[in-house]
Amino acid sequence: MASGDLLSPPRHVAIIMDGNGRWANERGLPRTVGHSKGVEAVRRTVEAAADFGIEYLTLFAFSSENWSRPEEEVSVLMGLLRRFIRRDLAELHRSNVRIRVIGERDGLQGDILPLLLEAEDTTRNNTGLTLVIAFNYGARDEMVRAMRRLARDIEAGRIAAEDVTASAITERLDTAGIPDPDLIIRTSGEERLSNFLLWQAAYSEFVFVPEYWPDFDRDLFLKALRSFANRDRRFGGLSASKAATAVAG
Repeated sequence: MASGDLLSPPRHVAIIMDGNGRWANERGLPRTVGHSKGVEAVRRTVEAAADFGIEYLTLFAFSSENWSRPEEEVSVLMGLLRRFIRRDLAELHRSNVRIRVIGERDGLQGDILPLLLEAEDTTRNNTGLTLVIAFNYGARDEMVRAMRRLARDIEAGRIAAEDVTASAITERLDTAGIPDPDLIIRTSGEERLSNFLLWQAAYSEFVFVPEYWPDFDRDLFLKALRSFANRDRRFGGLSASKAATAVAG
Protein backbone atom coordinates (compact mmCIF):
# COMPACT_ATOMS: atom_id res chain seq x y z
CA MET A 1 0.00 0.00 0.00
CA ALA A 2 1.61 3.24 -1.10
CA SER A 3 1.39 6.80 0.16
CA GLY A 4 -1.34 7.53 -2.37
CA ASP A 5 -3.77 5.75 -0.05
CA LEU A 6 -3.31 8.59 2.45
CA LEU A 7 -4.38 12.04 1.31
CA SER A 8 -2.21 13.77 3.88
CA PRO A 9 0.11 11.51 5.87
CA PRO A 10 1.60 12.96 9.06
CA ARG A 11 5.02 14.44 8.54
CA HIS A 12 6.43 12.91 11.73
CA VAL A 13 5.32 9.73 13.48
CA ALA A 14 6.83 8.62 16.79
CA ILE A 15 6.29 5.14 18.21
CA ILE A 16 6.64 3.73 21.71
CA MET A 17 7.41 0.11 20.90
CA ASP A 18 5.89 -1.68 23.88
CA GLY A 19 5.00 -5.27 24.69
CA ASN A 20 7.91 -7.46 23.56
CA GLY A 21 8.19 -9.19 26.93
CA ARG A 22 4.47 -9.75 27.34
CA TRP A 23 4.23 -11.08 23.78
CA ALA A 24 6.83 -13.69 24.68
CA ASN A 25 5.39 -14.49 28.12
CA GLU A 26 1.95 -15.22 26.67
CA ARG A 27 3.58 -17.75 24.35
CA GLY A 28 5.71 -19.38 27.03
CA LEU A 29 8.87 -18.01 25.43
CA PRO A 30 11.84 -16.15 26.92
CA ARG A 31 11.48 -12.36 26.89
CA THR A 32 14.54 -12.22 24.66
CA VAL A 33 12.58 -13.92 21.87
CA GLY A 34 10.05 -11.12 22.09
CA HIS A 35 12.81 -8.56 21.63
CA SER A 36 14.10 -10.43 18.58
CA LYS A 37 10.62 -10.42 17.07
CA GLY A 38 10.42 -6.73 17.90
CA VAL A 39 13.40 -6.06 15.63
CA GLU A 40 11.49 -7.67 12.77
CA ALA A 41 8.62 -5.27 13.47
CA VAL A 42 11.09 -2.38 13.30
CA ARG A 43 12.14 -3.42 9.82
CA ARG A 44 8.53 -3.69 8.64
CA THR A 45 7.66 -0.31 10.12
CA VAL A 46 10.61 1.56 8.63
CA GLU A 47 9.80 0.19 5.19
CA ALA A 48 6.11 1.04 5.56
CA ALA A 49 6.84 4.58 6.79
CA ALA A 50 8.88 5.29 3.68
CA ASP A 51 6.13 3.86 1.46
CA PHE A 52 3.46 5.93 3.21
CA GLY A 53 5.33 9.16 2.56
CA ILE A 54 6.23 9.89 6.18
CA GLU A 55 9.27 12.17 6.47
CA TYR A 56 10.33 11.41 10.06
CA LEU A 57 9.90 8.21 12.07
CA THR A 58 11.06 8.21 15.69
CA LEU A 59 11.35 4.89 17.52
CA PHE A 60 11.75 4.67 21.31
CA ALA A 61 14.41 1.98 21.23
CA PHE A 62 15.90 2.11 24.74
CA SER A 63 15.05 4.46 27.58
CA SER A 64 17.45 5.78 30.18
CA GLU A 65 15.38 3.82 32.74
CA ASN A 66 15.82 0.51 30.88
CA TRP A 67 19.29 0.04 32.38
CA SER A 68 17.53 -1.12 35.56
CA ARG A 69 16.27 -4.25 33.80
CA PRO A 70 18.00 -7.60 34.46
CA GLU A 71 21.57 -7.60 33.20
CA GLU A 72 20.94 -10.53 30.86
CA GLU A 73 18.02 -8.75 29.19
CA VAL A 74 20.00 -5.52 28.78
CA SER A 75 22.85 -7.52 27.24
CA VAL A 76 20.45 -9.08 24.74
CA LEU A 77 19.00 -5.69 23.84
CA MET A 78 22.48 -4.29 23.22
CA GLY A 79 23.28 -7.31 21.06
CA LEU A 80 20.14 -6.78 19.00
CA LEU A 81 21.04 -3.13 18.51
CA ARG A 82 24.50 -4.10 17.32
CA ARG A 83 23.11 -6.66 14.88
CA PHE A 84 20.45 -4.27 13.60
CA ILE A 85 23.02 -1.59 12.78
CA ARG A 86 25.58 -3.97 11.32
CA ARG A 87 23.03 -5.93 9.31
CA ASP A 88 20.60 -3.19 8.29
CA LEU A 89 22.74 -0.07 7.95
CA ALA A 90 23.82 -0.83 4.38
CA GLU A 91 20.22 -1.50 3.30
CA LEU A 92 18.94 1.64 5.03
CA HIS A 93 21.67 3.63 3.30
CA ARG A 94 20.74 2.17 -0.10
CA SER A 95 17.12 3.11 0.62
CA ASN A 96 18.16 6.75 1.17
CA VAL A 97 17.21 6.63 4.88
CA ARG A 98 18.93 9.13 7.14
CA ILE A 99 19.54 8.07 10.74
CA ARG A 100 19.50 10.45 13.71
CA VAL A 101 20.12 9.32 17.29
CA ILE A 102 18.71 11.17 20.29
CA GLY A 103 19.49 10.53 23.94
CA GLU A 104 22.37 10.85 26.40
CA ARG A 105 25.65 9.77 24.82
CA ASP A 106 28.02 10.33 27.71
CA GLY A 107 28.92 7.14 29.50
CA LEU A 108 27.90 4.67 26.80
CA GLN A 109 30.28 1.75 27.03
CA GLY A 110 32.13 -0.35 24.47
CA ASP A 111 31.27 -0.18 20.81
CA ILE A 112 27.70 1.14 21.18
CA LEU A 113 28.48 4.84 20.75
CA PRO A 114 30.86 4.29 17.77
CA LEU A 115 28.16 2.20 16.07
CA LEU A 116 25.55 4.90 16.58
CA LEU A 117 27.93 7.57 15.30
CA GLU A 118 28.78 5.40 12.27
CA ALA A 119 25.08 5.03 11.44
CA GLU A 120 24.58 8.80 11.61
CA ASP A 121 27.72 9.61 9.64
CA THR A 122 27.12 7.04 6.91
CA THR A 123 23.60 8.28 6.19
CA ARG A 124 24.12 11.98 6.91
CA ASN A 125 23.54 13.16 3.33
CA ASN A 126 20.54 10.94 2.58
CA THR A 127 17.34 12.74 1.67
CA GLY A 128 14.60 10.14 2.21
CA LEU A 129 12.94 9.08 5.44
CA THR A 130 14.71 10.31 8.58
CA LEU A 131 14.79 7.47 11.12
CA VAL A 132 15.24 8.90 14.61
CA ILE A 133 16.42 6.32 17.14
CA ALA A 134 15.76 7.30 20.76
CA PHE A 135 18.50 5.42 22.61
CA ASN A 136 19.41 5.91 26.28
CA TYR A 137 16.71 8.54 26.04
CA GLY A 138 14.53 10.14 28.70
CA ALA A 139 12.57 13.33 28.05
CA ARG A 140 13.22 14.85 31.48
CA ASP A 141 16.94 14.21 31.12
CA GLU A 142 16.83 15.77 27.65
CA MET A 143 15.19 18.90 29.04
CA VAL A 144 17.70 19.14 31.89
CA ARG A 145 20.56 18.96 29.41
CA ALA A 146 18.88 21.61 27.25
CA MET A 147 18.50 23.89 30.28
CA ARG A 148 22.18 23.45 31.10
CA ARG A 149 23.13 24.41 27.53
CA LEU A 150 20.88 27.45 27.80
CA ALA A 151 22.40 28.44 31.15
CA ARG A 152 25.92 28.18 29.70
CA ASP A 153 24.92 30.31 26.72
CA ILE A 154 23.43 32.97 29.02
CA GLU A 155 26.54 32.94 31.21
CA ALA A 156 28.76 33.31 28.13
CA GLY A 157 26.66 36.20 26.86
CA ARG A 158 25.52 34.39 23.72
CA ILE A 159 21.88 34.98 24.68
CA ALA A 160 20.22 37.33 27.17
CA ALA A 161 17.95 35.90 29.87
CA GLU A 162 15.04 38.03 28.64
CA ASP A 163 15.42 36.47 25.17
CA VAL A 164 14.77 32.93 26.41
CA THR A 165 11.78 31.62 24.47
CA ALA A 166 10.20 28.27 23.68
CA SER A 167 12.15 28.33 20.42
CA ALA A 168 15.42 28.85 22.32
CA ILE A 169 14.69 25.75 24.36
CA THR A 170 13.62 23.71 21.32
CA GLU A 171 16.88 24.55 19.56
CA ARG A 172 18.85 23.02 22.45
CA LEU A 173 16.94 19.74 22.66
CA ASP A 174 18.27 16.52 21.15
CA THR A 175 15.61 16.87 18.45
CA ALA A 176 16.81 20.27 17.22
CA GLY A 177 15.97 20.56 13.53
CA ILE A 178 13.34 17.80 13.69
CA PRO A 179 9.66 18.80 13.58
CA ASP A 180 7.48 17.86 16.53
CA PRO A 181 5.64 14.56 16.09
CA ASP A 182 2.21 14.88 14.55
CA LEU A 183 1.26 11.40 15.72
CA ILE A 184 2.50 9.25 18.60
CA ILE A 185 1.62 5.56 18.53
CA ARG A 186 2.00 3.23 21.50
CA THR A 187 1.50 -0.50 21.25
CA SER A 188 0.45 -3.08 23.89
CA GLY A 189 -2.61 -1.18 25.14
CA GLU A 190 -0.74 1.06 27.57
CA GLU A 191 -1.83 4.70 27.45
CA ARG A 192 1.01 6.87 28.72
CA LEU A 193 4.10 8.63 27.38
CA SER A 194 6.62 7.04 29.75
CA ASN A 195 9.03 9.99 29.65
CA PHE A 196 9.06 10.13 25.85
CA LEU A 197 9.21 13.44 23.92
CA LEU A 198 7.39 15.35 26.66
CA TRP A 199 8.25 18.79 25.26
CA GLN A 200 7.72 17.84 21.63
CA ALA A 201 4.36 16.12 22.22
CA ALA A 202 2.53 19.32 23.21
CA TYR A 203 0.15 19.10 20.23
CA SER A 204 0.68 15.53 19.08
CA GLU A 205 -2.23 13.22 18.35
CA PHE A 206 -2.18 9.80 20.06
CA VAL A 207 -3.19 6.36 18.89
CA PHE A 208 -3.01 3.49 21.40
CA VAL A 209 -2.84 0.08 19.78
CA PRO A 210 -3.83 -3.00 21.82
CA GLU A 211 -1.51 -5.33 19.91
CA TYR A 212 2.01 -5.98 21.22
CA TRP A 213 4.92 -4.52 19.27
CA PRO A 214 6.07 -7.82 17.66
CA ASP A 215 2.62 -8.02 16.00
CA PHE A 216 2.71 -4.46 14.69
CA ASP A 217 2.55 -4.60 10.91
CA ARG A 218 1.74 -2.57 7.85
CA ASP A 219 -2.03 -2.94 8.28
CA LEU A 220 -1.98 -1.78 11.91
CA PHE A 221 0.25 1.13 10.94
CA LEU A 222 -2.12 2.14 8.17
CA LYS A 223 -5.08 1.87 10.54
CA ALA A 224 -3.35 4.26 12.96
CA LEU A 225 -2.59 6.69 10.14
CA ARG A 226 -6.21 6.63 9.00
CA SER A 227 -7.31 7.37 12.55
CA PHE A 228 -4.97 10.35 12.54
CA ALA A 229 -6.34 11.52 9.20
CA ASN A 230 -9.82 11.77 10.76
CA ARG A 231 -8.68 14.00 13.64
CA ASP A 232 -9.54 17.69 13.76
CA ARG A 233 -6.27 19.31 14.81
CA ARG A 234 -6.89 22.80 16.25
CA PHE A 235 -3.61 23.60 18.10
CA GLY A 236 -5.59 25.52 20.71
CA GLY A 237 -7.70 27.40 18.16
CA LEU A 238 -10.82 26.65 16.17
CA SER A 239 -11.19 23.99 13.53
CA ALA A 240 -11.09 25.20 9.95
CA SER A 241 -14.85 24.80 9.56
CA LYS A 242 -15.65 26.62 12.81
CA ALA A 243 -13.19 29.37 11.99
CA ALA A 244 -14.89 29.90 8.62
CA THR A 245 -18.28 30.04 10.32
CA ALA A 246 -17.04 32.56 12.87
CA VAL A 247 -15.64 34.80 10.13
CA ALA A 248 -18.83 34.54 8.09
CA GLY A 249 -20.91 35.38 11.18
